Amino acid sequence: MQQLTVFTPTYNRAYRLGRCYESLTRQSNKNFIWLIIDDGSTDETYELVSGWIREEKTFEIRYLYQENKGMHSAHNLAYENISTPLNVCIDSDDYMPDRAVEKILKFWEEAEKDESVAGFLGLDAFEDGEIVGTCFPPELERATSYDYYYGHKIKGDKKYIIRTDLAKLYPYPIFEGEKYVNLATKYSLLDLDYKFLNLNEVLCIIEYLQDGSSKNMFRQYIHNPKGFAYSRKLSMSLPHCGLRFKFRQAVHYVSSSIISRDSRFYKDCPSKLLLLAAALPGLLWFLYIKYRYRKDY
Repeated sequence: MQQLTVFTPTYNRAYRLGRCYESLTRQSNKNFIWLIIDDGSTDETYELVSGWIREEKTFEIRYLYQENKGMHSAHNLAYENISTPLNVCIDSDDYMPDRAVEKILKFWEEAEKDESVAGFLGLDAFEDGEIVGTCFPPELERATSYDYYYGHKIKGDKKYIIRTDLAKLYPYPIFEGEKYVNLATKYSLLDLDYKFLNLNEVLCIIEYLQDGSSKNMFRQYIHNPKGFAYSRKLSMSLPHCGLRFKFRQAVHYVSSSIISRDSRFYKDCPSKLLLLAAALPGLLWFLYIKYRYRKDY
């Protein structure tokens, strides 16, 4: 029985997906399923994946299609269909080092009986071998995702390997007409009851493409304000987060609420005092977002 699902959300990335596929064919441990979530592609993604499935490699490939609804919706569909105990998302423009699956399964085999953890974090790296951000301190065994970044000052994107039973508990909300919700909201909710172990090994090679969400954040702000407001409101309500962090979330909550023209944003805010303090900075941030959007698009 496979222990790991590697899932890849993709949208019109047939020209990039082959590199991810080739990296999976080179894995030293083939005890995994590759689940491809096609988020409404109009290119040759289906034909490409169908050809790979016919090749009958030594790992199972599954393909699911949905109309274009955004990355978070593709994650929802993935979690609904994952049956392995563990899962990891490898984006369509990224790929895995040859021993990544082996390292994931070996590490988890040693920690699997620990019900207090939701999974673990590994390292991302660029193609030249440079680690994205910082490594984990050798003395740090476990922490919440919040404490990794804000308590221990870990920097840069990290690869989350999550217990599937827990990932299924917190589906991302869907807002009509929008296609983005911050994926980190799932980790924030898991932080309420669980911690994450860490592995100082590179599990994913990444590249930030011009058409990726990381490169288009101001456009995301304008087109997905309800999704952003949801994540900011959630962050303000988390008991383990610091005041400075919550204030920044309140600033963003104000700007997103102005963009969405949400007349209930004050009533729905979990911290009225924070909201009042963030009102002017939030307005200024909204004006800057509008300026950048008009300038860039």
